[in-house]
Amino acid sequence: MLLKSFVFNPFYENTYVVSSEAGNCLIFDPGCYEKYELEELKEYIHLNDLNVKGIINTHCHIDHVLGNDSLKYHFKVPLSIPENEQSVFDSVPAYAPQWGMNGYKHAEVDEYLKDGDILSLDEVSFRMIEVPGHSPGHLVFYNEDEKMVIGGDVLFRESIGRTDLPGGNHEDLLRNIQEKVYKLPEDVEVFPGHGPSTTIGHEKKNNPFVKG
Repeated sequence: MLLKSFVFNPFYENTYVVSSEAGNCLIFDPGCYEKYELEELKEYIHLNDLNVKGIINTHCHIDHVLGNDSLKYHFKVPLSIPENEQSVFDSVPAYAPQWGMNGYKHAEVDEYLKDGDILSLDEVSFRMIEVPGHSPGHLVFYNEDEKMVIGGDVLFRESIGRTDLPGGNHEDLLRNIQEKVYKLPEDVEVFPGHGPSTTIGHEKKNNPFVKG
């Protein structure tokens, strides 16, 4: 498995492309909005001769969904979102102009993902773990073989996702990190929605919001 990260949009959001040995790939949280951002992602996929199989959202805040429609149309692939994020997703068109994103186009959802589901891409598989708090239906994607998590905005390096947005709940997030995320092995690497990667072990010892 190969993981490639990009930083897009004014929120400095991390978009991830996960590819298999066979050259198939999934795009997680496409935050690309500007034309040059979309072209950067498309160029990477083209130059590496990758075959896009789908677009996955960990959750549906605006900074993680900006590229959904453009990439779905360009690659002709399905869009999958967490089953409990539909209301969050539906709210994006209403507030996108407030962030100056008048060109935002809303994509149609093709598949809903839920806690405990397995997402497979050839030899690569992720188990989905629902971790509400930052948003109501947030999923993290755990690959046991590679000891890594695509974590969205649940856990950052020595920080956590904000909980003051609609659908957020601070106590829920703290509890779910403790009861679900911190149960993973300490050497698991977390690739978050913003900022650098970290490990479960580092956060259990050093995260000022939630210690293990």
